[in-house]
Amino acid sequence: MLEGAVSQLAITARRVLRWARHMRPVARIADRLPFRVEFRRPSRCIVHDADRVAYQRKHVDFDIRPGDRILDIGCGAYPFPGAAVSVDRFPGPTHHRHQPLKRDGTPFVVADVGALPFPDGHFDYVYCSHVLEHVPDPIAACREIMRVGKRGYIETPTLAKDMLFAWADGMHTWHVVSIGNTLCFFEYSSRQLKGIGSQAWSDEIFCRWWNPLQDAFDANQDLFNVMFQWSARFEVAVFDVKGGMRGLGPA
Repeated sequence: MLEGAVSQLAITARRVLRWARHMRPVARIADRLPFRVEFRRPSRCIVHDADRVAYQRKHVDFDIRPGDRILDIGCGAYPFPGAAVSVDRFPGPTHHRHQPLKRDGTPFVVADVGALPFPDGHFDYVYCSHVLEHVPDPIAACREIMRVGKRGYIETPTLAKDMLFAWADGMHTWHVVSIGNTLCFFEYSSRQLKGIGSQAWSDEIFCRWWNPLQDAFDANQDLFNVMFQWSARFEVAVFDVKGGMRGLGPA
């Protein structure tokens, strides 16, 4: 067995050396070119909206218990697995999402998060991901989420994420910060909405060829997104672009 392993190792080493001899002339030519040449491997799986729950589970324990009734608000193209009811305001095409609504057999209701058609405390868990950055009134939306649910999870993109990707303009109204049991909503200025004004970051993150920025983005989703878990109630503070503030405190 040992002799076979040594023989296989020798064969592999010879192949590597052969490959290196073939690549050396290419590398020498590349060094003389007036522009940079890189040898890059295909990209690994990058975080996309389609695997939203997969990356969330790396950072969050949803604490969903057997028998819990789950409400998915803003299901869009990526419904939450195990939801009892899914809600979306836009059953048809909308600029707020890039892909069509996906129906997975879960009961579906067309409704606005600010006016949910469910009784008080009807759901054990409310999942609301990448919705609240769009809403006109975060206080009304959060009040409704707490009214119909007992606990849940809210996610929004951070200011850094929106500015690096330069995609908030025409899409998002708020960037959000979570502090303890409080969600703070800050209205975007026109300058912040434009972000870096370039597709450079987006091009690197979604490039089909690997680069180290992709690994950094994948590994730090809890910095690129607000991942907020709540139980019973949470507080809300809303700051408009002129500096005005209003809030929703404890009951």
